[in-house]
Amino acid sequence: MNRRLISICTSLLLLSALVSACGGASKPNASASPEASAIVPETTATVSPSALSEPSPSESTPAESTPPTSAEPEPTPVEKAYRMNKNYFIVPIDKETTNNKVVLLTFDDGPKSPETLDPLLDTLDKHQAKAIFFVNGYRVKANPELLKKIDERGQPIGNHSWDHIDLKKEKAPKIKEQIEGVQEIVKETIGKAPVYFRPPFGASNDSVRQIAKDNGLLFMTWSNGSLDWDMNKLAEDKRPQTVIDNVLEQLHPGSNILMHELPWTAKALDELLTQLEDKGYSFVDPNAIDIEL
Repeated sequence: MNRRLISICTSLLLLSALVSACGGASKPNASASPEASAIVPETTATVSPSALSEPSPSESTPAESTPPTSAEPEPTPVEKAYRMNKNYFIVPIDKETTNNKVVLLTFDDGPKSPETLDPLLDTLDKHQAKAIFFVNGYRVKANPELLKKIDERGQPIGNHSWDHIDLKKEKAPKIKEQIEGVQEIVKETIGKAPVYFRPPFGASNDSVRQIAKDNGLLFMTWSNGSLDWDMNKLAEDKRPQTVIDNVLEQLHPGSNILMHELPWTAKALDELLTQLEDKGYSFVDPNAIDIEL
């Protein structure tokens, strides 16, 4: 009897202990901190190393990708403030508002070589001046990279015939060939045709003028000759100063100055432009000349 009673008591005690243990597990531990109770269990999922690295350009999202470069805006057209008169002077369209103390710089018979061309371009850049480079077709054919350089440096191109022959002595078909051949090769080389024409030696006839006009060209000779092409009798070291003297002796407002791509002209140009500026002259942008007037 005693053994049976002891067995029953023991069973009751074990049952009571089990119930107490289960109930305790369901209650939160009052001593645990808020931070500890907020901890999120670690996941067993793995992360690819590539997901942690910066995306390659091809993987960038649209928001992160570099937008395509927009095309450069077209240059603003230069206001047509000047015209050329019958004597080939450059004169203001509006004399009340536009400076008449300007000169037009021009260089014929190129493009020849970097040795003669580069100093001219560098000096023009130094003085922030523009000039018309009247080119021959046969020289453009031989030196297309030099024509591109003139254009890339912002200097306008003029037509000086293909072979530098006396067009006054030629018939219309030959004249047309000489003028339009230059128009074509210049356009093929730099993407635009000339709008200025100067006949070699200043020699022309009615056909020369008409064919130039038919091609949208402003016909001109000059009003101020530097005579840089006629210095064979001078020592070479005297030629640069002679170029300067010749131009200044003939100087007048609107001078259309004829020069050439020659070594002594390149040497003279910086001093010539400096003296012109000292006299109050500025250099007309050929793009400001209205070729329709």
